[in-house]
Amino acid sequence: MARRFVTLDVFTDTALTGNPLAVVLDADGLDGPAMQAIAGEFNLSETVFVLPPDNPRHRARLRIFTPKAELPFAGHPTLGAAVCLALRDDRAQRTDALAFGLEEGIGTLACIVEVGAGRGQARFRMPVLPEFVGDGPEPEALAAALGLAPADIGFGRHAPSRHRLGPDFLFVPLASPEALARAVLDPAAFAGLGSPAPLYVYTPDADAPGRRFQARMFAPHLGVPEDPATGSAAAAFAGVMMQFEAMGDGTHDLVLHQGAAMGRPSEIRVQLGIESGALHAVEVGGSAVIVSEGTLHV
Repeated sequence: MARRFVTLDVFTDTALTGNPLAVVLDADGLDGPAMQAIAGEFNLSETVFVLPPDNPRHRARLRIFTPKAELPFAGHPTLGAAVCLALRDDRAQRTDALAFGLEEGIGTLACIVEVGAGRGQARFRMPVLPEFVGDGPEPEALAAALGLAPADIGFGRHAPSRHRLGPDFLFVPLASPEALARAVLDPAAFAGLGSPAPLYVYTPDADAPGRRFQARMFAPHLGVPEDPATGSAAAAFAGVMMQFEAMGDGTHDLVLHQGAAMGRPSEIRVQLGIESGALHAVEVGGSAVIVSEGTLHV
């Protein structure tokens, strides 16, 4: 059967940067093993499959796969699929923005999308909030896994921590952009950290004002040696900010730059809503641009 697919670069407005994504349309009838095999064929950080929604009020149901595993949620497939679907919606020619729901393993994500010629911007609101899972490993173990010195681990009040929003992530603050650039994952030392979780390292962006950070993400156990942009980690990073930063009530905007070390610069925008000292809303936003379109004969 012929099935349409589109590839996009996500969390960027420039083709051949950002995080590449494959969107398989007409995915109805494919089972999980077939989707996993197709994701392995594309061999990108993630491939997303578009299915009819369970609730007809929503736009689509999504299943998301890395080259090795299915995920209940991932950010760049959500944003890329939202832009791709909006570009194929006749209403996009008659309105400034489209709003629709995308069903995923963690619930329904409310999306707002604006599109132009082969590109668009989107933001989505998380149906659940980040969950603190526990403290991270000792700095010595993390430094060994990253090819760094223990003194490179941590800045300000930030310490290694685990947070979950869909997947679990191990967040590791680094003392400087130089340490971030020097990080090289040691697979054996990474495996010795315990339960496998994507390793997200971050540091303040010294060259930019406001709450801006540089980041990298490693997930070799998922078939992703390094990811150019990780929207699910960016959403979970809201939990890191709540744990280690003094943030008052109101709306707070973050910018995360990722992928520079890979030559795939990406920008992810995160908005936190805080009421009575508690996190009550997380939104993730960014841009995406179509790179290719084609047909799968499977």
